Amino acid sequence: MSEVNGGRPATEVVDELRQEFVDEAVETLQGLDVTLDAGRHGRVPEAQVVDEFRRAAVRLRGPAGNFGLRALATVAHRLDDYLTHAPSVLPPRTWDDLQRFLDLMLSLAEGKVSPDTEPAALVRTLPSRLGFDLGDIQARSVEVMLVMPHGAQTRYVEREMQQCGYRVVVVPDTIEAFAHVVQAKPDLIVVSALMPHLDGIDLAIGLSAMPSTRNTPIAVITSLEPGDERLALLPKKIPVVHKGASFGDDLFTALDSLFLI
Repeated sequence: MSEVNGGRPATEVVDELRQEFVDEAVETLQGLDVTLDAGRHGRVPEAQVVDEFRRAAVRLRGPAGNFGLRALATVAHRLDDYLTHAPSVLPPRTWDDLQRFLDLMLSLAEGKVSPDTEPAALVRTLPSRLGFDLGDIQARSVEVMLVMPHGAQTRYVEREMQQCGYRVVVVPDTIEAFAHVVQAKPDLIVVSALMPHLDGIDLAIGLSAMPSTRNTPIAVITSLEPGDERLALLPKKIPVVHKGASFGDDLFTALDSLFLI
């Protein structure tokens, strides 16, 4: 067994650091509970509530994953995603939604939820992200993960998916997407073909080959020409949606081919 710090086992040091993180996480979440109550009763600006929750989510999700608290990391990511497009005036449901996030994260940090609980089961109990009014649209039990950079194109695709009643989460980085896909087990993954660090095409090929994800439907969105050799690398079961005039039709065809319409 490896030793550090004058003979202390490395595992003992890691356990100590993990407990320190858990204690700090619980303290942070309890502080957010105070902020939430103040925001709900108008004692602090709504923008401050959003800012503090997003900062906490970003601070928690990395270390949580590093210390093996994968469910907590996944929920923290969902909290940040939930608030990404929060309007300047928060809808009334926001306060109860944030309370649900807080309660679940506290339960995870305090060990009140079994470590064997699938993160995918937990995230599907969480509220859909803010920024789009579903109105009378019938919500469906279909979770879509968009692996795309934040921007106008992503917002358009997101709205199209939400208008179908799907729950949508955005992951703007292909490397991070690997972990999120395995943890959250979405019903559909929509990937932008060209991405920084690792192309979406590579991600789609990798996911379609991995035993744990090969049965998850995947679609690729691209501005590449239909005959581009990079697209030819994709497995035939992965539909390609081209940006431009045919985008809407291509997207409908892709969803239909994946039996999601």
